[in-house]
Amino acid sequence: MMIRFYLKIKYILDFILALIGIIVTSPVMAIVAIAIKAEDGGHVLLKQQRTGKFGRKFTCYKFRSMKGENVTFDKHSPVIRDNNPNLTKVGKFIRKFKIDELPQLVNILKGDMCLIGPRPLLPAYDNEYEVWELIKFEMRPGITGLSQVCGNGYLTIKARKYYDSWYILHASPVLDTVIFFKTIAVLLAGERKFLRHVTPEEYEQLKNDVGKKLKLSKQTYQNFGLTPPEE
Repeated sequence: MMIRFYLKIKYILDFILALIGIIVTSPVMAIVAIAIKAEDGGHVLLKQQRTGKFGRKFTCYKFRSMKGENVTFDKHSPVIRDNNPNLTKVGKFIRKFKIDELPQLVNILKGDMCLIGPRPLLPAYDNEYEVWELIKFEMRPGITGLSQVCGNGYLTIKARKYYDSWYILHASPVLDTVIFFKTIAVLLAGERKFLRHVTPEEYEQLKNDVGKKLKLSKQTYQNFGLTPPEE
């Protein structure tokens, strides 16, 4: 299938771009690391388990933006707002401009992620997917993606999963280019200006389209504790 062929080419290109990205942004990352350490002496990196391709777990890297690493997590309200008292001064700045995501370029080199794709969520969400929504795990997760340029923190988790699944069915060089430039626009103008809610009709249509166009791999079924259907 054309989509799967494109994903293979995309991963090769992403590896090259990530390598260039690390070289180009290394001065920025060095400054951020020093600033984080200087502010409170804590760890520079935050390492979290995320669910990636085929449902496999991997360690996702971010610059630490919170005062502690064990801040209470509410999966029903996961987005950290700018006025969150647990954010450090450096953290507020690097989160606003998504600089905290730069260490994920290393995740790309390791084969965990790609530049553009579904955002990886915490394992706490693993048991909340409908079977058809697991289609998002047929590719590596991305540093940015369609849900990030359609409202991100202002979307419900269900809407985010919709955009992740929609991307899988429509992945292409053109769509990736659009998402790349919209990501820059979001950084400059803010997420709210690009908010686009998902209608119930769109959700049902995508659910039907997924079943017709793509099949889940056996690895995905197995890693989510499901039995693959008989061929």
